[in-house]
Formats: sequence, structure tokens, C-alpha cells
Amino acid sequence: MKQKLSTEERTAFLSHLQGRFQDHPERHPDTEWSQVQKRLEVRPEVVESLYAMEMTGGEPDVVAIESDGSVVFVDCAVESPKGRRSCCYDRAALDARKEHKPAHNALEWTQEMGAAVLTEAEYRKLQEVGEFDLKTSSWILTPDAIRQKGGALFCDRRYGHVFTYHNGAESYYAARGFRGKLEV
Repeated sequence: MKQKLSTEERTAFLSHLQGRFQDHPERHPDTEWSQVQKRLEVRPEVVESLYAMEMTGGEPDVVAIESDGSVVFVDCAVESPKGRRSCCYDRAALDARKEHKPAHNALEWTQEMGAAVLTEAEYRKLQEVGEFDLKTSSWILTPDAIRQKGGALFCDRRYGHVFTYHNGAESYYAARGFRGKLEV
């Protein structure tokens, strides 16, 4: 899923991320690109993970700077990333399907990219800096107690409100994907 970037590709991609960062100051008020760039320069593997998020339609952007100085990137595509839809929740759900298996599952796919699936709290926090998933939905990290009973959670935004729903973990839909988070 991740790929090694040449120096030119890395430079171009970082410039692209900087442009998105500058275009959406509401997502990261009081944050300077120089803070972000310093963190990325010492962690080249993170740039490759962000690139994998980008190549599947995630449009990662900074949404927080934590108290320890770490930078939090989240997929900020208006709809669930197009290149990451039609996947069930996890490997157990994928293995449980007898027919019409999707190609991927959200948890492993996110790990392959070097990211993590958003929790419900993180998803709701994202919705505070913009309006996302107005037509699609995104899997979120499901508590073990729900997952052990075969369920999984997903969220979307409708009618100006963020909703959390449940579904069988093995289900998949063309309009459901997942959003990743990466902390640097």
C-alpha cells in the first residue's frame, strides 16, 4: 500500500500538503506549516503513509496539534475516500463472508497505510472543522463488546447532525468507506 517516494515526489507531495493546509486554516487555527514540516522532516515513513492516504482519495490535512506537539492528520475528503469504499469492517468479517467478498477490510487496509481508523470521538471532532460524509458513511473503530456480537459502527452527517449507526461487520456498500488518522 505504501510506496517509497523519490526526492522529487516527496518534495512535490509536501508542497501539495502545504497548499491544502493553507487553503483550510479553519481545520488548524493557530498552527503554522513550519511546525508541521519539522515533524514530517524527521519521519519520512509518515510522508509515505500520508501519500497512501492521498492516493486513495483521503485528502489528509492537519486537524490538531496535541499538547506534546504531535501533529494529527485526518482524511478530510468531503465524502468517505472514494478509493477506500466497498470494504467490510475487519479480517474476521471478510473471512466470514461466504460469497461476494469485497476486496478489502477497513482495519487491515488502514494499517497497511500506516494509519488508524477514527474512533467515534475523533469522527465527531472532525465534524467540528467541516461537514463530511453528507452522502457517504465511514466505518469507525468499534468497541470489542459490539464487535464480539458481530456488529460494527459507522458514522455520517445528515440533516446537520452526526449520526452513529451499527451494521453487521461483514456488510459493505459502495457509499461506505473509512477515514484514517495519522499522528506525527
